[in-house]
Amino acid sequence: MGGKRKTNENEGMEGEEDSKHNIKKMKKEKSEILPSSIKNKEKRSAVHAKLKHQKKLDKRKKLKARDATAKRALELGEEPPPKQIPRTIENTREADETVCMPDDEELFAGNDADEFSAVLKQDRTPKILITTCRFNSTRGPAFITELLSVIPNSHYYKRGTYDLKKIVEYANNKEFTSIIVVHTNRREPDALLIIGLPDGPTAHFKLSSLVLRKDIKNHGNPTSHEPELVLNNFTTRLGHRIGRLHTVLFYSNIRVLALHTPCALDNTVKYVPSLSNLIFSLVRLFGLRVSDFVVDLYIFESKEIKQSESKGKKAKDTKGESISKEKVIARLQECGPRFTLKLVSLQHGTFDTRGGEFEWVHKPEMDTSRRRFFL
Repeated sequence: MGGKRKTNENEGMEGEEDSKHNIKKMKKEKSEILPSSIKNKEKRSAVHAKLKHQKKLDKRKKLKARDATAKRALELGEEPPPKQIPRTIENTREADETVCMPDDEELFAGNDADEFSAVLKQDRTPKILITTCRFNSTRGPAFITELLSVIPNSHYYKRGTYDLKKIVEYANNKEFTSIIVVHTNRREPDALLIIGLPDGPTAHFKLSSLVLRKDIKNHGNPTSHEPELVLNNFTTRLGHRIGRLHTVLFYSNIRVLALHTPCALDNTVKYVPSLSNLIFSLVRLFGLRVSDFVVDLYIFESKEIKQSESKGKKAKDTKGESISKEKVIARLQECGPRFTLKLVSLQHGTFDTRGGEFEWVHKPEMDTSRRRFFL
């Protein structure tokens, strides 16, 4: 009888422990419920805000612990722990055989004889013709007006019923160096066609995420200064060619052009902008698979900084005197437009849909990975 009572007591204690364990497990599962699984909007928002706040606190705590460990190691004369390299799309991009190397002599020789060399060597002055497709939209003219204010020495011509081949012939006779055709669909600009003259190439871009100047909060207005062009990550053969195609649109005799590539190619055009121009346009083109076109202004502001200084030796009665000094601070102000370009095709020569030879064409089966870039 005593043994049976002991076994019953043990079974009861084990049952209580199991029930406590189950309660803890249920509480843990409740705390790990995803906000997306909650149907009530208010509860879902509250849970999401709580999780976000907790994640922020944990991150801050982790950073403080890491800084304290590094500081302790420096005080003890030991080596601090190695800095962690963040995982980004750029440093995890898939390897590409067409990436330009600094010692690529074939690429250097090709730059001196390609279609853009005449403009980049200043043998020809850039002159851009901007037109539209045959069916223009209500937002197209506003976009073209902002392009005219950004691209130097650009001129707008109404398309009318003229064929594009006739426009290319006319532009060659008038010594234009490039043609930009703004294509619209459903009253919205959706594509850009850039044609290099007189021998091409022709690049077709898909245009998306267009934001005009009036829609940008606290936007600036473009000035009459020559633009500075900054190209980042145009590392492949195709990207290098597309970068030069954009370069001939903005290139000027004042040499305020800055071309930045990770490869640091020796014979690519690289100039340091003149600091005498206090305010001038900045055109940024980041070229991976998608190019983001942003127009910014360099603004130099002078701000007063107060510094406290005391005369003579320090004493109880001496008071510090504040001296104000001016310090020049540079910042960027976006003036628009802002849009995204995605390369669809690159064609040899000028525009020809029937007999044209394509250098590169984008196909849907190419988009197998987000870490694969073509430019």
